[in-house]
Amino acid sequence: MSRYDRSAFPPFAVTVDLVVLTVREHALCALLVRRGEPPFQGYWALPGGFVRPDEGLAEAASRELAEETGLRAHSTPGQGSAGAHLEQLATYGHPQRDPRMRVVSVAHLALAPDLPTPRPGGDARSARWAPVAELLGPGQAEGVPLAFDHGEILADGVERARSKIEYSSLATAFCPPEFTVGELRQVYEAVWGVALDPRNFHRKVTGTPGFLVPSGSTTTRQGGRPAQLFKAGGATVLNPPMLRPES
Repeated sequence: MSRYDRSAFPPFAVTVDLVVLTVREHALCALLVRRGEPPFQGYWALPGGFVRPDEGLAEAASRELAEETGLRAHSTPGQGSAGAHLEQLATYGHPQRDPRMRVVSVAHLALAPDLPTPRPGGDARSARWAPVAELLGPGQAEGVPLAFDHGEILADGVERARSKIEYSSLATAFCPPEFTVGELRQVYEAVWGVALDPRNFHRKVTGTPGFLVPSGSTTTRQGGRPAQLFKAGGATVLNPPMLRPES
């Protein structure tokens, strides 16, 4: 190693960006922060930051998640409302994605139940939950594009969530520790952006081995007759899968 010339290759920075998704008022929403400093000052962006010299990628993503939401990270759905599901999404490294210098971003996807109104931190002027349908639909958020390549990262994160709840139990990461089948159906409807038949949905989720387990309790929080409460089961892969309706 004594002959290795570390100046042979130009240095570059590494960041982590977070696609933080939750369901609020029956809509899939993403966490955005308004940048308070250049570049893209005043633009809405995904939360994130530079990886510190003494930390790994997962550690940096967990730190940023805690700073932005106050949540600790876990990697298995159904571990309770105190944490958020966190997984690596993809890497983005276009040479011109950041005007400051060569910056490679390792994006992560975070999912959690109904989260409170966010508070800005770091170099963010403000923070808000924005409906994904507005951000990725024909009418983008207030007509303002997201900073950097965060629109692409957000789209990839949303598609990951939409596809993954088909074959895994990830949808329970949007639910509290105990939830009704109706509340789980609302998650699928919000993430997929479709209406599902309640009876067919109930039959599928309760008939999928290991998906849900009864908690032994009921609730009337949705009104009407008491509804049975469930917890996430031990299954991580759904067989048969919950196929997304064709749009």
